[in-house]
Amino acid sequence: MYIKQIIIQGFKSYKEQTVIEPFSPKHNVIVGRNGSGKSNFFAAIRFVLSDAYTQMGREERQALLHEGSGSAVMSAYVEIIFDNTDERFPTGKDELILRRTIGLKKDEYSLDRKNATKADVMNLLESAGFSRSNPYYIVPQGRVTTLTNMKDAERLNLLKEVAGTQVYEARRQESLKIMTETDNKRSKIDELLDYIKERLGELEEEKEELRGYQEKDRERRCLEYTIYHREQVEIANALDNIDEQRQTGVDESDGNRERFLAGEKAIGEIDAEINDIQQQIELLRVERRQLEDERRENARARAKVELDVKSLSDGQSQTQQAKARHDRELQEVQNAIRQREAELAQILPEFTAKRDEESAIRSHLEGADALRQRLYAKQGRNARFKSKKERDDWLKKEISEANIALATRKAIRMQTTEEVVELEKNIAALEGEVKELRGRFDGRGDRTQEMAEEVQLAKEERDRLIDQRKELWREEAKLDSVVENARQELDRAERTLSHTMDQNTSRGLAAVRRIKRQHNLDGVYGTLAELIEVNEKYRTAVEVTAGQSLFHYVVDNDETATKVLEILQREKAGRITFMPLNRLKPRPINVPSSNDAIPMMDKIKFEPRYRKAVEQVFGKTIICQNLQVAAQYARSHGVNAITPDGDRSDKKGALTGGYHDPRKSRLEAVKNVLKWRDEYEGHRSRGGDVRRGVERKDQEITRAVGELQKIEQKRQQLEGSYGPLRAELRAKATLLERQQDTLDAKRRAMDNVEASLKLLGEQLSAFETEVLSEFKKVLSKEEEQQLEELNNSAQDLRKRYSALSTSRSELEARKSIIEVELRENLRQRLDQLKGQEFENLESGSNANLKESQRELKRIGKAIDAVGRKLTEAEEAIEQASGRLAGLESSKSDTLKQQEEIARSIERHQKRMEKSMAKKALLAEKAAECSRNIRDLGVLPEEAFDKFEKMPSNTIVKRLHKVNDGLKKYSHVNKKAFEQYNNFTKQRDTLTKRRAELDSSQASIEELIEVLDQRKDEAIERTFKQVSREFADIFEKLVPAGTGRLVIQRKADRRVDEEEEDDDEHGESVENYTGVGISVSFNSKDDEQQRIQQLSGGQKSLCALALVFAIQQCDPAPFYLFDEIDANLDAQYRTAVANMLRAVAERNSQADGGQFICTTFRPEMVLVADKCYGVAYAGKTSSIDVVRREQALEFVEGQKV
Repeated sequence: MYIKQIIIQGFKSYKEQTVIEPFSPKHNVIVGRNGSGKSNFFAAIRFVLSDAYTQMGREERQALLHEGSGSAVMSAYVEIIFDNTDERFPTGKDELILRRTIGLKKDEYSLDRKNATKADVMNLLESAGFSRSNPYYIVPQGRVTTLTNMKDAERLNLLKEVAGTQVYEARRQESLKIMTETDNKRSKIDELLDYIKERLGELEEEKEELRGYQEKDRERRCLEYTIYHREQVEIANALDNIDEQRQTGVDESDGNRERFLAGEKAIGEIDAEINDIQQQIELLRVERRQLEDERRENARARAKVELDVKSLSDGQSQTQQAKARHDRELQEVQNAIRQREAELAQILPEFTAKRDEESAIRSHLEGADALRQRLYAKQGRNARFKSKKERDDWLKKEISEANIALATRKAIRMQTTEEVVELEKNIAALEGEVKELRGRFDGRGDRTQEMAEEVQLAKEERDRLIDQRKELWREEAKLDSVVENARQELDRAERTLSHTMDQNTSRGLAAVRRIKRQHNLDGVYGTLAELIEVNEKYRTAVEVTAGQSLFHYVVDNDETATKVLEILQREKAGRITFMPLNRLKPRPINVPSSNDAIPMMDKIKFEPRYRKAVEQVFGKTIICQNLQVAAQYARSHGVNAITPDGDRSDKKGALTGGYHDPRKSRLEAVKNVLKWRDEYEGHRSRGGDVRRGVERKDQEITRAVGELQKIEQKRQQLEGSYGPLRAELRAKATLLERQQDTLDAKRRAMDNVEASLKLLGEQLSAFETEVLSEFKKVLSKEEEQQLEELNNSAQDLRKRYSALSTSRSELEARKSIIEVELRENLRQRLDQLKGQEFENLESGSNANLKESQRELKRIGKAIDAVGRKLTEAEEAIEQASGRLAGLESSKSDTLKQQEEIARSIERHQKRMEKSMAKKALLAEKAAECSRNIRDLGVLPEEAFDKFEKMPSNTIVKRLHKVNDGLKKYSHVNKKAFEQYNNFTKQRDTLTKRRAELDSSQASIEELIEVLDQRKDEAIERTFKQVSREFADIFEKLVPAGTGRLVIQRKADRRVDEEEEDDDEHGESVENYTGVGISVSFNSKDDEQQRIQQLSGGQKSLCALALVFAIQQCDPAPFYLFDEIDANLDAQYRTAVANMLRAVAERNSQADGGQFICTTFRPEMVLVADKCYGVAYAGKTSSIDVVRREQALEFVEGQKV
């Protein structure tokens, strides 16, 4: 086992966590400058493993914490990790982690990350070989110097300490102390025995006088007992009579009280009913006033509508006559239009046929004329030109011009065709628009009527919503009155409840309710009284059991309670006791299972989640029928028992009882508060709903009025759009006629263009044919014949064309007349008549008789409904007033009965007070008799019947005679027998105790002798081991010399070890005065020198040899040396270093070990297995592994 790793944080100069790289299990050397933290490193290990840092004050703890710059260090710890592969620590693990943490107020140990006590740690270390009696496995700076300068006596004490004699000394001192106490006790016992012997002699003489006195005293006590007993019997009989009278009176009083309480309850119920009826009457009166106001408003509205109806009725006949004339004229115009349209429809087909036939004849005629003209022109050209070439040139020129004209005509025809198509589209669109406008115009009356009906429906919807809002207003007014009454009742109930508790609790409860509401705390449930329901029969018992716990507030957990308490503290809003359900742990009790013992929990109703709170208060209480049964169960089962009347017996035997006024019940007050609070909150919530309903109705009415306004606006727009619509229709019709005229013109132009194109084509064909023909001066026979036929045909066509043109013109004239009449006369008159019809409708909408009649009918129904409601309200008020008068009369009768019962109770109370005074006097006499009988002491058996039949006078005379006889025994010791017996028992007890003390002293003397012998053996054994090891180690360190330890005695201070061995059995260790050191550094045979005669280096070497010898006697698993070679010469430093290496190499053996040393010398560095360097920067130390070369350079540098 060895130290594997060390972790330091916050300890002295090691501020940050310093994790030292694992140590070698053999020899480790630490180098560093002075003040860098080497000694603090060793102090950290001693802080964990030794007793050097125990029972420290605040200043000493502060000195262990790092005090550098930066944030203050509040705690420090040192953790040592041991390699436990050899299982030297009995933990069963390969590693053991030991940590000690210290702060200004704490000092803690931990083993393997688990908390442990200091005793556990020290016992574990001792089990692994760390001996408290031998602390030399850690050698700090100055320890070697101390050993060097140690005197011989001090060296002997060190040897005793190493031998472990402290245990023997402690046990010996304890035994000596016990012996001293035993001697003191024996002395006291001897003194008491002498006194008891003397006192027993005196009591032998007093016993005879006492026997005569006892005979007389026995007779006196018998006589006195008889007198007192007879007086007791008489008093008991008188008390029984009083109790019987009292019980009768109690029954009567209980009956009166029950009747009185029943009367009080009846009066309360009557008052509550009177209050409800008064509130109902008030609400009915409010409703009646509202209905009367509504009836007056409806009456005014009906008067106004009746005037409107009368006015409209007066002008209705004239309007009907005008309408009849208008309808006749409209019918005539419509008939004329239909007649003209039918005539026009009859003319149009004939006109179209003649026009088409005329066009066809005109086309034939024009073609014949054109062909004839070409033949004439050809005939003239033949005479005009001299040669074919001249003719052809001219024809080609004409052909070219004809082609140009033909192209022009084609372009005109294309453009005209497009214009015709566009016009046809426009005409079709205009016809649709005109048709639509005419349909709108024709259906304007129906639309107006529809708009009027929509307006009427919108008004009805608005009126319906207004009526509903009025109903809500009435309900709101009722609720305001109800809410105000509930608020007053709630205030009254809360004042009554506040009188049952102190002011701080009352303020606290109100504050908690407010905090719960403001912070929306669902975990704040309510007071215990609010969370339970109790039958009226057991209400008093529950209240007495709970006491002020009724007003403890139940919450879900302690976090909620803390939060509310902080707010209460911050706002200074009273005091409250909270019951967190997560903290309540009610203990189960032994509740008796019997018919006359009912667990109180069975009579309380509550939600399951509150069971812990209810059990905490009521779980240990049972309900019994009377106090006697309650007291029995309280004693036998260790529970609290209570009667339904509130008389209580607790498990300690205390009885509590008395009268409880049920009218001042706290549970009833809480129930009343909850009732009115729920009613108040319910009415207020309903009032909020009604107000929100009023707001919604306001919004609905606003929307309905908006819709009505929109419909009115649409109707006004419809009424105002008649003129623009008629103008638009007229404009569209005019535009349509123009477009149709333009289309006719374009079509005629198109026909002309088509005819022109045909003529040009024929002429072009003729020119091309003529170019190909021969040049002749005259026409050919065929052409002449064709010309003649054309002339004849043209004459016939002209005749036919003339006849058709005349017929077509007549039809066209007739058609034009009909169209003009329709357009300019009939249709305009129709539009005018329809406009008048609309104006008539418009003028009638503002004062529509039907609408007014409907409004009048609606108002009439409303007035009838209000009248019925008023009648019902009056009847309800009358009925409520009748019930109220009856209740007032009943209350008056009940109050008279209550007064009579109260007077009866008062009279009985006075009688009871007199009886109770008499009973108290008799009870005092009975108590005095009992006290006198008790004072008589233990009576003989004959006292109870010896004088039972003797008259009282005789008993009194005999008692006087006996008292006279007792006067001569006034000086007698009345306790002689008792004292004699007591002293005899004390003598026997003390004699037995003295024998026990003698035996105990002999055992203690034997133990002291054994302890002294074992101590001497331990010292002798330790000296021999240390002396032997010292000689061996000194010889290893100084091969040329020799050394030994010498025991000094009182008789001879210069006797060596061998001489001492010859007669050691004949001397005690107490004769030892010291341990000296005798050494020789030059020869094994020269005379040896004492340590006082040596140089400083030699002394240090001797001290180290002694340390090593002590360590070899009690080996440790590792050793910590702090600059032990500081005062040694070079040769001795080498020897010490070689010895350390040799011991470290035997680490696997029992006498081997791990070494951790600090040094400024190279000899120890050269033999080290691992080197560490301590650095100091920023007031903080650190330790890192360094190479041996770096350590040697540092050591050599320190020498310079």
